[in-house]
Amino acid sequence: MEEELKCPVCGSLFREPIILPCSHNVCLPCARTIAVQTPDGEQHLPPPLLHSRGSGLPAGAAAAAAPDHETPAGPACGGGGSGSAAGGDHADKLSLYSETDSGYGSYTPSLKSPNGVRVLPTVPAPPGSSAAAARGAACCSLPSASSSSITCPQCHRSASLDHRGLRGFRRNRLLEAIVQRHQQGRGAAHGASAAAAVAVCQLCDRTPPEPAATLCEQCDVLYCAACQLKCHPSRGPFAKHRLVSPPPPPRAPAEAASASPGAAQGAPSAGGSCKSPGATGAGAAGGGAARKYATCPDHEMENYSMYCVSCRAPVCYLCLEEGRHGKHEVKPLGAMWKQHKAQLSQALNGVSDKAKEAKEFLVQLKNILQQIQENGLDHEACLVAQCDALVDALTRQKAKLLTKITKERENKLKMVWDQISHCTLKLRQSTGLMEYCLEVIKENDPSGFLQISDALIKRVQVSQEQWVKGALEPKVSAEFDLTLDSGPLLQAIHQLDFIQMKCRVPPVPLLQLEKCCTRNNSVTLAWRTPPFTHSTVDGYILELDDGDGGQFREVYVGKETLCTIDGLHFNSTYNARVKAFNSSGVGPYSKTVVLQTSDVAWFTFDPNSGHRDIILSNDNQTATCSSYDDRVVLGTAAFSKGVHYWELHVDRYDNHPDPAFGVARASVGKDMMLGKDDKAWAMYVDSNRSWFMHCSSHTNRTEGGVCKGATVGVLLDLNEHTLTFFINGQQQGPTAFSHVDGVFMPALSLNRNVQVTLHTGLEVPTNLGRPKLPGN
Repeated sequence: MEEELKCPVCGSLFREPIILPCSHNVCLPCARTIAVQTPDGEQHLPPPLLHSRGSGLPAGAAAAAAPDHETPAGPACGGGGSGSAAGGDHADKLSLYSETDSGYGSYTPSLKSPNGVRVLPTVPAPPGSSAAAARGAACCSLPSASSSSITCPQCHRSASLDHRGLRGFRRNRLLEAIVQRHQQGRGAAHGASAAAAVAVCQLCDRTPPEPAATLCEQCDVLYCAACQLKCHPSRGPFAKHRLVSPPPPPRAPAEAASASPGAAQGAPSAGGSCKSPGATGAGAAGGGAARKYATCPDHEMENYSMYCVSCRAPVCYLCLEEGRHGKHEVKPLGAMWKQHKAQLSQALNGVSDKAKEAKEFLVQLKNILQQIQENGLDHEACLVAQCDALVDALTRQKAKLLTKITKERENKLKMVWDQISHCTLKLRQSTGLMEYCLEVIKENDPSGFLQISDALIKRVQVSQEQWVKGALEPKVSAEFDLTLDSGPLLQAIHQLDFIQMKCRVPPVPLLQLEKCCTRNNSVTLAWRTPPFTHSTVDGYILELDDGDGGQFREVYVGKETLCTIDGLHFNSTYNARVKAFNSSGVGPYSKTVVLQTSDVAWFTFDPNSGHRDIILSNDNQTATCSSYDDRVVLGTAAFSKGVHYWELHVDRYDNHPDPAFGVARASVGKDMMLGKDDKAWAMYVDSNRSWFMHCSSHTNRTEGGVCKGATVGVLLDLNEHTLTFFINGQQQGPTAFSHVDGVFMPALSLNRNVQVTLHTGLEVPTNLGRPKLPGN
């Protein structure tokens, strides 16, 4: 229970504990050491960050509520004060202090967050903009102010302090009473165990021990001066331990009540707003009075009546008669007026559509600004969480990576701001041209209109061409394609860098060699995904060679990380490897593991493959039958390579039956003597002689039979493709069968008069006797 009674800051028993808004406790003296002022970096928060998650307050309400969280020093500069630029373009943003009026907000550790207060960077405003000037003027005109806060050392939540300061938090008197009772109980125990009038060192190897000079409150150990220097130096992990004078026995050791002084860091209060430059529209007033018809400058008494297509100018009839435009193409002035008005209107429709898209695009860019800020903070928090899980060696590297994220965010923000400025300028120009053209269209003077219509049409077309393909597409994405590749090797820490998170194939699987094993002609492999892996894994592909150094082949595809492959060759060396795959592709291969199957085969009779009349016992190593007819049972092993030898001991032999011993295919008939079909190769034997049989063909009768206690040996040499039989250590007849090739299983047929026991795992004998000559 004592750990529950210790302050998370000083590590000693609680003294005057107070309850923070997050329900955690801290000593009042310790709270003074961790209470800080809001840093300067929060004075000019970017507009998107003024959104407070979960709050629905408008900007005005948030600004009005801000002083409740500030110290009496004065209002904050920016959005928190009454003289701020809260009425700017981003007045609809929410205050940072909102957090649904909970009184405290979330916190993520950061190198830029002294004592648990996040320092947020400013968003650069366009150079020379009115927002930058207004923001600077507002901040300079208001008095400096600061807002105090405290961060819980356990859950890292920040709580703002009101005018009462730390005394505004409730005092945990229940915890105080429990600590007092615990101190009394511990003092009584120390008093009962005190054996001398003076406390002595608990680590001394001298006899008697030296008097104690100090007591460590955390270790609860008494040290003399020499042992304290040797066993408890004031450095490393012991630097934070509290050493006090030893208590005078038999009284309980008193808890030191001194609190380490701490200075609170001060900084101006957060606030501020960012104002985007606004565009002002201007329009020319149209004249309402009747206008005179334009006259020809060459013939002042003549009005324009025609339009010269070649010269692109209105002319009078005298100009045509004098011959200046005699050979030029001319058209009626009214017709050309209507034609050019139609062309201009058509061009304006295209510009109007682009202007609508540009307005939507500006909204999209402003949303991207907010997304960049949020995603940047999310990535920063993710990066910090990964770095905090590593050892002290990651600290310097963490600062470098945080700088990269900041630079990436600032670069993205600069590109977006530049694009906003460029698009706003082009939109202002297009809008002004549209308004001017509309006013021109309203005029009723055809000749005056035609004098400027060509130039206006060309300007409108040029304006439309400025909105080229891609001009209304963001040059930068709000997504941060950055992720930390925090591999498991400590020596790679100083090489950490951001890598693209999207479209990544799975990493190399790690083979778990301690779980990889072989048994008989089966191998089991296990693997796992490396730690700190961000790529998804849809499945694995396990590959195995042929045991002869040949090509690899797929033996398993699936999501499991443990696989057993049966039916391999005995006494063979296999190479295995595994790779992972997902929707992005197939990852690299793992390291190759080498597996050696057993030199000799260990197997039993297979209860699943035997005839139903077969009776097995002794862990499926002893077989007999309940029928007078011959029935077949197979072994659990299958052979296709190597040399294999096993023996069968005759435990019971009554009434001269004819048991048959040999090998067979898995599909052999089970209700007849072994060797009567083409799926078995056998030797059947009675008490006096034996025969070899395959496809019901009896060959090589050999004298010498079996009885109770006899041993029959079977030698299957798949290297030489031969099958040989032995009785009691002597070869029975010549080599029984040649050209034996394929996959074979040990086999036996018997009836109720015979019982045999199987012996496996035997080395191939080298001292077998000469073969008996076959009889007639």
